[in-house]
Amino acid sequence: MSTIERPIATLSARLGELFPPQALTAEFLGAGDAATLLPAEAQYVAIAVAKRQQEFAAGRACARLLLAQFGVVDFALRMADDRRPLWPETLIGSITHTGHFCAVVVAERTRVSALGIDSEISGSVKPALWNSICTAAERAWLDNLEISQRASAATLIFSAKEAFYKAQYPSMRQKLHFHDATVEAQWGAQRGSFTVHAPNALAARSQGGVQGRYLLHDQFVTTGIALA
Repeated sequence: MSTIERPIATLSARLGELFPPQALTAEFLGAGDAATLLPAEAQYVAIAVAKRQQEFAAGRACARLLLAQFGVVDFALRMADDRRPLWPETLIGSITHTGHFCAVVVAERTRVSALGIDSEISGSVKPALWNSICTAAERAWLDNLEISQRASAATLIFSAKEAFYKAQYPSMRQKLHFHDATVEAQWGAQRGSFTVHAPNALAARSQGGVQGRYLLHDQFVTTGIALA
């Protein structure tokens, strides 16, 4: 009798290129198994729907794999009241999941001060949402692209802002709106870079804005931000 192989978390070289070498990344494609959660983790999704439990479990599986690379094992990754992950004292990280795809990035706190990762299904940000997500400069950029490129580019803008939010929130605790940041992207290739401009304490530390990188892969747009 054949056995069904369950999806597992794996170290990700392709997503690792979005970050400096001192940060490690992992990805998980498929539905996570809630039975793999540690008891202290499972309490956060005990009454959640199956999809949420699967996403949560996939994220914790990636996190557990990465924490082990830094010598941290059997660590229950709890959630704060504001839902951010509570990493070990010496480490920082970021988690994203969408459409049965999950990715996590982790680094030592002494080497990287801020991390943000976000993945979205390419084209999932529909035109009806563009005005609420994009600044005037971003809308002008989208309007100048070929029509076939606009949905993916809008997804990049959305994802880059999400990655920036995740990077700044643990230390700044600032709740930003989409119009609080503007993204400028080097667009036109599978891999590229972008810059986030925002009147924000984290952005103020980086002259010229906060730099990030993106990857178009499979059906997803994944963005990453790291500050040394």
